[in-house]
Amino acid sequence: MDTMLLQILVSTIVVSLLIFIILLIKKLLNHHMTVKAHYHIWYFLCIPTLAALLPWNHFRLGEGTHYLKSLLTFHREAPSSSERMNGVDASQASNSDILHDFAVSVNKAAPDFVYHTFFTVWVIGVVLFVGAAVYSNYQIYQIKKSASAVENQELNKLLEACKEMVGVKRNIRLRESSLISSPITFGILQPLIILPSKTREAFSLNELKYVFLHELHHHKSKDLFVNYVMWMVHIIYWFNPCVWYALKRIRMDRELACDASVLNLLDESGYIEYGHTIIRFAEKKYNRTLEQFTPGIGGTKKQIKQRILYIAGYSRDSLLLKWKSKVICAVLGIVVLFLAPITTVIASPDDVYQFSGKNAVYEDLSSYFKGYKGSFVLYNPSKNQYQIFNREMSEQRISPDSTYKIYSALFALESNVISPNSNKQEWDGKIYPFPEWNQNQNLATALSQSVNWYFQNTDREVGRKPLQDYFHRIKYGNEDLSGNLDSYWMESSLKISPIEQVQLLYQLEENQWGFKAENIKTVKKALLVDVQKNGRLYGKTGTGTINGKNVNGWFIGFVDKGDDRFYFAINIQNKDGQAQGSKAVEIAKQILHHKKIY
Repeated sequence: MDTMLLQILVSTIVVSLLIFIILLIKKLLNHHMTVKAHYHIWYFLCIPTLAALLPWNHFRLGEGTHYLKSLLTFHREAPSSSERMNGVDASQASNSDILHDFAVSVNKAAPDFVYHTFFTVWVIGVVLFVGAAVYSNYQIYQIKKSASAVENQELNKLLEACKEMVGVKRNIRLRESSLISSPITFGILQPLIILPSKTREAFSLNELKYVFLHELHHHKSKDLFVNYVMWMVHIIYWFNPCVWYALKRIRMDRELACDASVLNLLDESGYIEYGHTIIRFAEKKYNRTLEQFTPGIGGTKKQIKQRILYIAGYSRDSLLLKWKSKVICAVLGIVVLFLAPITTVIASPDDVYQFSGKNAVYEDLSSYFKGYKGSFVLYNPSKNQYQIFNREMSEQRISPDSTYKIYSALFALESNVISPNSNKQEWDGKIYPFPEWNQNQNLATALSQSVNWYFQNTDREVGRKPLQDYFHRIKYGNEDLSGNLDSYWMESSLKISPIEQVQLLYQLEENQWGFKAENIKTVKKALLVDVQKNGRLYGKTGTGTINGKNVNGWFIGFVDKGDDRFYFAINIQNKDGQAQGSKAVEIAKQILHHKKIY
């Protein structure tokens, strides 16, 4: 729900910004653009919405998008959950079956009912506007149903002659209906031009020629398709007054562009006759419910007045003006291409890891997860095989919580903030909710007891930019450190999937990143949880606690068993506040025992 609201918010800002840019260009460069260019630049308005469908995860978008997300993610500003900790270090191996769960709950910035209320209001608006669209199309259907074929041979011959003038080769049928007072055109697949009944008696053939030229240009310019696309934009952003205003301007620019196309086919004497034809429709009743989908030669009196003023001052576009219009549209296109990646927030591609599924066996382990949603991933390097329970959740990126501290420790070692032989930090005297935190710490105790302040200190000393470089280097999840430096890993900006957790553990053990071997060894030693006859268990837990409820529990690690090594990650989720790292450990041990791994 929160993600959806963020998507709507960011896309609204991007669309509103683009509308402002378009209006500014139209204002400042009004005399340097053709009338058609004034209309066509509105097409760019669709791109931010369509951007949600593009595979942005295949492109490096840079830090700008992450920074924008951090500014807009109002529900992540406060550290929304802390973590629970696991493991014991090597010196405590004999008691390693005791796993500590330390959690610090931080409330969300806004209650859930706020998000639900806003989302509900948005959905209601969408439903109402979809209903309005359905009603308008129902009216169009009724008009189409009531329309009868025009048998007048003169009119049909005139339509064919006008099609040749405009350059339209499609079969466009001519109909008449008593339900309309002004000619309209619709039908993307089966185009129709519908005239009011008794039009032949009321208008001369010359006037009808202008009507046909106008309607045919709507078909040639694909204006009917554009109308539907713009209506979709209207439905999504129904609450945005900028979109309402933009759509009003689009309809006006559409008619002016169509008028320009007609005038371009006429001589100067035809300009006046065409203008008089349009004026005649000012007296006709104008159906506003149809204008969204059925462009026509008519319009409101205000629209017709503006069109007549344009016709009165019409002159053919010069070659220079056409080229300037192309350059302006090209520059705007570049701006839109810059804005489009920002809407990656709409698509949220970084919330899902695209796993190929190769060398993977999917199995049902639901009996171990009673009362929880969850996933389990096991990787056997000797067979190069994954065993996965719940593919969807195994690819879903979520907050790593305290499991991130494995890499925070490694980065601190690599940056020489601490060293394998010198990693002690003195407690500053601040009282924390757990006695284990209220004392001096070294790397082993800080990892085993999940001491927040220890890793917050090392992160600050390493610095945001070097940390970001490290996360990019190892390709840690979405690599997003845009959240607060003291809490980006606690239900905030940084996210990772269970599959990626397993892959990183394998790369860590194999030191595929080229880090110092002694640093890898130091981290691994601090992760030792338990030693049994059949193997050694290494791991790290993490728990996300929101508003006092444990909603996200992790246990990740690996088992050394003779010459074999097995990497695993388990994540459990529960809205009742029971999803914690220690429970994840319990389930993981059951599964590993069942598989005779540990």
